[in-house]
Amino acid sequence: PFDFLYQMSAWTRAIVVSLSILHAANPRMPVPEGFHLDEIWKPGASPAWSFRKDRQWLTWHNIFLSADWFLKWWERRGSKSIRRRAIEKAKEWMIERLHHCEGLGAIYPPMMYSVMALDVLGYAKDHPLRAEALRHFNNLMVDDDDRFFFQPCFSPVWDTGIGLYALGQCDPEQPTLRQAADWLLDKEVRRKGDWSVKRPNTEPSGWAFEYSNEFYPDIDDTAMVMLALGTARASDPAAQQACHRRALDWLFAMQSSDGGWAAFDADNNWEFLNKVPFADHNAMLDPTCPDITGRVLEALAAHAVDRNHRSVRRGVDWLVRNQQPDGSWYGRWGVAYIYDTCFALRGLAASGESDREAHVLRGGEWLRSIQNADGGWGESCASYDNGTFTPAESTPSQTAWAIMGLIAGGDDNSLSVQHGIEYLLETQRADGNWDEELATGTGFPKVFYLNYHLYKDYFPLLALTSFVKSRARSQA
Repeated sequence: PFDFLYQMSAWTRAIVVSLSILHAANPRMPVPEGFHLDEIWKPGASPAWSFRKDRQWLTWHNIFLSADWFLKWWERRGSKSIRRRAIEKAKEWMIERLHHCEGLGAIYPPMMYSVMALDVLGYAKDHPLRAEALRHFNNLMVDDDDRFFFQPCFSPVWDTGIGLYALGQCDPEQPTLRQAADWLLDKEVRRKGDWSVKRPNTEPSGWAFEYSNEFYPDIDDTAMVMLALGTARASDPAAQQACHRRALDWLFAMQSSDGGWAAFDADNNWEFLNKVPFADHNAMLDPTCPDITGRVLEALAAHAVDRNHRSVRRGVDWLVRNQQPDGSWYGRWGVAYIYDTCFALRGLAASGESDREAHVLRGGEWLRSIQNADGGWGESCASYDNGTFTPAESTPSQTAWAIMGLIAGGDDNSLSVQHGIEYLLETQRADGNWDEELATGTGFPKVFYLNYHLYKDYFPLLALTSFVKSRARSQA
């Protein structure tokens, strides 16, 4: 069963184990008279309707519903000792992952369920493990005077990586870059995590998204940090070079069999798991995607891995095969098609792909075709619901992505690029920052979106720097 568990995405895995412990205890609390949850159902729907079997007899949906019926029967009639052993194994798995991280998975849902799971397992409120888990969960609370809410997680490694890279592209000799590089080197993961189930012989490396989450380094952050470290010198050059070697080897190992890269695991692609009835978060799997694949290719190129390397060739082929018919690429971790078209084109350019190739030209033409009248670019989260690009008001981050994508595709002098640059310059505030209210980051498509508060600043900086450098090369 635990081998099966590793076919789920990393975030689902942490949720399922902690929530299964809670569900096994089936804690109940009295509710006020007349209390109901009818508001969670769509008009005309009901629990019975939602779990109705398909008309076709043999479907994954029906198989999972039948399995659910059997497990509920077994829960009443089956061996209690099996359940006790299963709970014990799940407890061991969860508690192991409460160490060397800031909460289970370092993200809101499993952190919340882990506290509840410890409660039903009998841990006292003042037990150090339970107190620490609750402390990390409470640290997610934000009180900004206007609102009181939970943020889903922290993103310091991600933000430091992009910020360091953006500054390094502007002026690699800035003294502050060394301090950031030293901090990132100190955050390298040197412990085997869930990823090692499929890659047991790979030396640990990589970076997590959060301050501490050593069981779950992710490929996207690792690629971003490697890009940043390619432009900044740490205090210990030998340690930095050794770190680069380990991280490159880890990135090579984490390439999936289809040639692309995913977020946390390799070959996390059992499509039938999306039919599990409780998979309402639309993210049971961690598939390979264009933005991460493009960024890894960029990182490899920044560390002198040339286009003849087998991993690079396979990554480029994956991007070409997965381009959308209209010339864009689907965005998994940013909103949405603009995001992935940018980083797909940057990955292809870094890998030595000619800007005269049809797929590169089509990507650039698509970006030019969706530009807003004000010179910027914007895209709605509704793109995921509609399955196609859905326009929105221009934002600094999405405008920057479009400009960066066009420049990567060989276009630094079209009216589209010029108007985009003008948009960024005209909307920049006196203090050097930009304003952006709309969410342009993606958690779970169709379910959960993110507002990265620095996207509006470091991506425009990167776009402007890319433009200046590209124009200088063109005029040289």
